[in-house]
Amino acid sequence: MNHHLRGPQLPPSRGPLSAAVTAYLSGTGPLPRPADAAGADPYGDDAQLALYLCYELHYRGFAGVGPRFEWDPELLRVRGALEDGFLAALRADTPGHDSLDDALGALLVEPVEGTGVTHFLRDEGELWHLREYAAQRSLYHLKEADPHAWVLPRLWGRAKAAMAAVEFDEFGGGRADRVHARLFADLMADLGLDTAYGRYLDAAPAPMLAVVNLMSLFGLHRDLRGALVGHFAEVEITSSPGSRRLAEAMRRTGAGPAAEFFYDEHVEADAVHEQVVRHDVIGGLLAEEPELAGDVAFGIDATEYLEDRLARWLLTRWRAGRSSLRTPLEAQMAHTS
Repeated sequence: MNHHLRGPQLPPSRGPLSAAVTAYLSGTGPLPRPADAAGADPYGDDAQLALYLCYELHYRGFAGVGPRFEWDPELLRVRGALEDGFLAALRADTPGHDSLDDALGALLVEPVEGTGVTHFLRDEGELWHLREYAAQRSLYHLKEADPHAWVLPRLWGRAKAAMAAVEFDEFGGGRADRVHARLFADLMADLGLDTAYGRYLDAAPAPMLAVVNLMSLFGLHRDLRGALVGHFAEVEITSSPGSRRLAEAMRRTGAGPAAEFFYDEHVEADAVHEQVVRHDVIGGLLAEEPELAGDVAFGIDATEYLEDRLARWLLTRWRAGRSSLRTPLEAQMAHTS
């Protein structure tokens, strides 16, 4: 079987919650109580990994874990407690905009003197920074567009048609070799990374897990469909300028043609997607359900908040000359060789 279709191995735990979920999935122990899950640090390593384990059952699962666990009622109760804590923290901590127009307007403004991750990688990044960045982002990009597809049955009319059109592009426009997840795997190969799905789950820190968990949280709940559209809007609107900087970083460091192509493709595609998402996906959704404007704004703002947390994690460590991964890539390679 193609390794891109297989689920990864269950990763080592990061605390009592993730240890108990792992034991339950492997048939060696009981689940934690929902009350224990509710009391965990919602942004911490343990809770975020436990939540990721629950969510991954809705994608490709894990090696040796049966597919029926996807809808296991006891596991869903624990997941619900983890989600409640995560969502409550996001609603309390996310700096919200006064209106959806303000939230969208903020996304359209590029600071003159940018100081974010893509600016760092373009201007100062070395190949090892790009490899770490790609390893972490693989948790998102190897399932790119999948959680957003869950919103399609929950949309109608103009919003559904426009969302399907953008997703069609994300899935390669009918060509398997142009599926964006496939293109990212090619980028990883250029960078000398293992392209197996979920390979770098254990290396990814909690801020990266939270970024990926957010889109699963929004995608799996119909009552958060507006927030998922907001998440999608943030990703598409901010993608083109960030991808341009990353393409320049790949060229400057000699990362390879597939690494350059992935981001060049996103510069072009997402510049078009941005218009479609704003005018037709969001516009169409609010024409049908205007009461969801606040949820769309929350989706935008929560995505920005978690991306900012991740950026602080990456830049603090990189500027100190340290790895941003839980286990540096060189140590992982030595361990597996």
